[in-house]
Amino acid sequence: MMNAVPANQRGAAGGMIATFMNTSFVLSIGVFFSLMVAGLSSKLPGALSGGLVAQGIPASAAQQISHLPPIGVLFAAFLGYNPMQQLLGPLLGHLPAGHAAYVTGRQFFPHLITAPFHDGLGVAFAFAIAASLIAAVASLLTGRRPRPGVAPEPLGAELAAVAGDAGIEPSEIVGPGPDAEEARGAPGARGNGQSPAVTKSAGQDPG
Repeated sequence: MMNAVPANQRGAAGGMIATFMNTSFVLSIGVFFSLMVAGLSSKLPGALSGGLVAQGIPASAAQQISHLPPIGVLFAAFLGYNPMQQLLGPLLGHLPAGHAAYVTGRQFFPHLITAPFHDGLGVAFAFAIAASLIAAVASLLTGRRPRPGVAPEPLGAELAAVAGDAGIEPSEIVGPGPDAEEARGAPGARGNGQSPAVTKSAGQDPG
């Protein structure tokens, strides 16, 4: 985008790039979590139910817990929180001490949601890859655009730059042309086509 606009419009192009990037960052969060939830919903109930039943939880209670909202399980995983103690409640008292400690520990819940979480990540990254490929194809189809020509620098800006480099006033390097000097009969006209002001500013002896 910066190379596709003239030099005097690159500020506007940079602002457009920043606006689109900030908007895409916000939208990508919603898209990412939506795809993660879609991936979790397919395997999370079966994983929760099977894991709880394997630890001695009754099948009816495990089936009820397995229908938790996937977004709640996702945020619990991000926060490093095991919700099994609150979800099971009094049922933990009917389990052997070793099973109860394992269910409420740091390993059971992360291992239980590993496979569903992997599937959710797979869906999100598959979408990201597909979007990147579509963008790459669209970029290739646009072809190479010629860079806009650079407008010539005006004479006033050039003289101001020269005067600034030399440390003199612009009026000292601008003088009437030789035709104007000859027309007025000025004795200071030079045969080499330079005005006295140009000769003086260049540091040459007018004699």
